[in-house]
Amino acid sequence: MVREEELRQERQALRLLCSNLIRATTRVELCNLLDSSLFQDPLHRVAFEEIRAAGAVPPKRLREELPGRITNRGFPDFELLEFLGKDLASAGEIEQLFMSVLRLIQERHESDGSEVEN
Repeated sequence: MVREEELRQERQALRLLCSNLIRATTRVELCNLLDSSLFQDPLHRVAFEEIRAAGAVPPKRLREELPGRITNRGFPDFELLEFLGKDLASAGEIEQLFMSVLRLIQERHESDGSEVEN
């Protein structure tokens, strides 16, 4: 059950990073606070690395380019809509998605011995 929760949290974090509800610069800042080693699932790790590598591109462009980038990294059957869910994140979900990212950031800081400032 813990593994399922970790995977759900990873996917929620990725949904936020691909969301059109956050600015591209916010996405870059969040990516800088995370580390790819926090993503246990290989597909999630690759997706995060490609999102981070894309930089401050508009969300629409990110979602257009991400499938090709992930396919080139060894996941030929990658489908973005299937991966993120049929619906993009709604304004009502955004707080929950941010909480997933914050939990991953907290894990990173706990694993490297530093504290997260409130």
